[in-house]
Amino acid sequence: MKLLFSAVLFSISSFLIAQEDLYDLALNDTVKKLSTVTIIVKQQTPERLHEVENNALFSGKKNEVIRMANINANFTTNNAREVFSKVPGVSVWENEGSGIQINVGVRGLSPNRSWELNTRQNGYDISSDVFGYPEAYYNPPLEAVEAIQLVRGGASLQFGSQFGGMLNYVLKRETEKPFTFETQNTLGSYGLMSSYNAIGGTKNKFSYYVYNHYRVGKGWRENSDYEVRNSHAYIAYQFTPKTKLSLEYTNMDYEMQQAGGLTDAQFKDNPRQSLRERNWMGTPWNVAALIIDTKLSSNLTLNTKLFGLIGERNSVGFTSTPDKVDAIITNEYANRQVDRDFYKNLGIETRSIYTYKLGKQNQNLAFGARLYRANTTRKQAKNGTTASDFDLEIDGRFSRTLDFQTDNIALFAENQFKINNHLSITPGIRYENIKSSIDGRLGINTDGTDDNVTPESLSRNKILMGIGVEYKLHKTNFYANFSQAFRPVLFSDITPPTTNDVIDPDLKDADGFNADFGYRGNLLGWINFDVGCFYLNYDNKIGLIQKFVNDPKPRTYQFRTNLGTTIHKGIESFVDLNISKALKVNQQIGDLQLFTTMSFIDARYEDYKVTKPSETVPNLLIESNLKGNRVENAPRYIHNFGVTWSYKSFSSTLQNRRTGKVYSDANNTETPSASGVTGKLDGYSVYDLSMEYRFLEKFNVRGGVNNLSNTIYATRRAGGYPGPGILPNDARTFFMSVGVKL
Repeated sequence: MKLLFSAVLFSISSFLIAQEDLYDLALNDTVKKLSTVTIIVKQQTPERLHEVENNALFSGKKNEVIRMANINANFTTNNAREVFSKVPGVSVWENEGSGIQINVGVRGLSPNRSWELNTRQNGYDISSDVFGYPEAYYNPPLEAVEAIQLVRGGASLQFGSQFGGMLNYVLKRETEKPFTFETQNTLGSYGLMSSYNAIGGTKNKFSYYVYNHYRVGKGWRENSDYEVRNSHAYIAYQFTPKTKLSLEYTNMDYEMQQAGGLTDAQFKDNPRQSLRERNWMGTPWNVAALIIDTKLSSNLTLNTKLFGLIGERNSVGFTSTPDKVDAIITNEYANRQVDRDFYKNLGIETRSIYTYKLGKQNQNLAFGARLYRANTTRKQAKNGTTASDFDLEIDGRFSRTLDFQTDNIALFAENQFKINNHLSITPGIRYENIKSSIDGRLGINTDGTDDNVTPESLSRNKILMGIGVEYKLHKTNFYANFSQAFRPVLFSDITPPTTNDVIDPDLKDADGFNADFGYRGNLLGWINFDVGCFYLNYDNKIGLIQKFVNDPKPRTYQFRTNLGTTIHKGIESFVDLNISKALKVNQQIGDLQLFTTMSFIDARYEDYKVTKPSETVPNLLIESNLKGNRVENAPRYIHNFGVTWSYKSFSSTLQNRRTGKVYSDANNTETPSASGVTGKLDGYSVYDLSMEYRFLEKFNVRGGVNNLSNTIYATRRAGGYPGPGILPNDARTFFMSVGVKL
């Protein structure tokens, strides 16, 4: 704060002195023009959300705000490894370098298309179906993002019941000038070309923002071509100082060739190789929202969002395990499998903050409601063409056609009771009514008749409760939170996948809670920190277990079922030190910041009985237990270490990410299977370097090297799409970008 005050005072003094100097120069009829000097200061990041922000309460909740302008990273390919480097406990799946989908998880939860998080854009849903199929096939290009907000488990009461919390992408807006134009154009390794272009402005009561982003590349691995376009339009009108109406629409479309998985032997021999040149995926996506912000009285605000989604998930390919060759038979390839999903969602959500007096303190009540309907049509398991391009043609009918519908009614309320200027307590409650239904055809019998599913409907009523506590101490605060969470059985859980997995017909919904405690804030003007611990209880977790049977001969298969309770506990810490400020030499050498995020995650299964083959007696199955086994995809540690240097017009960040080993199944299989689908994945260490130089106030040059150390590693094994087996990450890649904002 002292630095900020000094900077403001210096600016005002300089301005007044400059006015006096100009007056004297004017008397002499001589004016000397000074050259412009651009000064870059990367502010301390991440920030934290205010106690009350965007008609929501965040008091006592662990949260982070990442402002894109305050970090150096490869925004062109949405490099989550760099972007989330200052947020502890974020695991990332990096199975392809296009960045079309951001795959992140927290506290040892699966990063699969961020499906354990309530994923939003400007506060409204963007995933396929929040309760039926919460995979985020779309995320905005980070060049269009102003900030990323991440709220951990304490978000379950106000935003939805997900265990991971809420992830919100806040898009750029122009609020000062009547017209601006921004462009950022990038070239990089392996055919990367990208162009982001936007216009925006505010004039009187009218404001707007429109962008288009186009990116194409060939990818580090063979058969990894992709082409993606993101377009967005926003328009708003401020009717009165208290009421604003806005409309926004987003459209995305892409085609992505999927290199598929490898066996461990293939990965070791050549991780860039691909045995699948005919596998493709595309997800045209349309999201729209009508938003009303109004102040109903001096102490009551209202935000209402009417939002909808129309999207598709389309894939075609040869989806066998990598130990099976996609070979030419009788002068042509075999028919590929075509799978298609169609999503149509509509929802309305209201949020209000009511401020009232109790004693000498202002209290805040957050409350709201949500109505939501999602329809998913899933068409699968049909032979497509023998071609090699992105061709969704089929011959006849799809073998499986299922219709899913989710209806949701939710009511929530949280009240921040301010005991005094330091202490506040925030209890809350959320009521969820979720109705899920299924109808359609599971397959086609050999006689040509339909094997129809028995139409089924399931209704749940869930009440979630929680409480948060925050104690302010100067520019720091202690926080603690307990919030219940819930995850219904997903459509993907009950639909037989493209592999030979078997589904338990008696799957149950998962529930549990998040608890965390920490200390965060700013000290001495040069220390930014957040250190805490967490405890996550996940009951009836659904996952894959390897089953062993002797009928008619010894064999194994993957079984999807409830695997009992998992307990995730650990420590999340972040510290950022501005060394040059501490030594009071930042005016001479710029800002030199050292940061570290260290996360220790102990995620393990509780009691759950399984069978496994005897190591001594052939064909004999013995009873075992998952108790003590590590949760799949949950590393023991995730550490990031980095240094950022900013001086005048230049800034750069060098960082190192270190992640522990993970298991791909609940059995904690050490030795990889012949197909590469199960087995341990070793930990890794990766370095990234990103830089930016700004000149003439309006221009910038960005560049960097991802995976500077050229490490060969993998973060994921797939059982189906994007191709069974081990999925290698990109080795060393480069990018260079030039931009201007007028």
